[in-house]
Amino acid sequence: EEAALEEKLREETIDVTLPGRTFSLGSPHPLSRTIEDIEDFFLGLGYEIAEGYEVETDYYNFEALNLPKSHPARDMQDTFYISEETLLRTHTSPVQARTMESRKGRGPVKIICPGKVYRRDSDDATHSHQFTQIEGLVVDRNIRMSDLKGTLELFAKEIFGAEREIRLRPSYFPFTEPSVEVDISCFKCKGAGCNVCKGTGWIEILGAGMVHPNVLEMAGFDPDEYSGFAFG
Repeated sequence: EEAALEEKLREETIDVTLPGRTFSLGSPHPLSRTIEDIEDFFLGLGYEIAEGYEVETDYYNFEALNLPKSHPARDMQDTFYISEETLLRTHTSPVQARTMESRKGRGPVKIICPGKVYRRDSDDATHSHQFTQIEGLVVDRNIRMSDLKGTLELFAKEIFGAEREIRLRPSYFPFTEPSVEVDISCFKCKGAGCNVCKGTGWIEILGAGMVHPNVLEMAGFDPDEYSGFAFG
């Protein structure tokens, strides 16, 4: 028995000087890194980070943002409705509406709202039924379109490179007036035109505009005293 035990111990000897197995740690998801980069930039400008509900009411998702009952964005084909008055938010704008309402008509408001949003879309290379959106809102006295443009220029150079230029194109959104689409100069062709920018030299990155007086009023702000800009 003793001999068998010694033989077994010899066969099962562990060399404690061998290095252990290493387990590599994961890295942050590209979306998480991008969100953190954008948050860091706006925190440096004095913004707060605001979060809200992914399951939202029809009022805050639509009505409080100047989208009445008859607006096409309420189409069942565009929105995941849970009930007649409850839905999965289609944008992070309800966070803006709720934040403004909580301030009871007193500024300033200076927030960004990162989060998941949901739309009934066919999934492909550039579309998804769930995606991430980051919106920004500033409401105070004497806020002008030039403040919006200056903020977005700084943002584009910080996130996409110091050589990036931006352009604003007239557009339409129910919750802003005037509204603009914002493009950055193409990083690949430097504006000459290529397959990335579809030959235009520009890449669309967001929509923006001055907060509509109706939206300010519904949130309790006096549109004659306060103005603001929003982007997303």
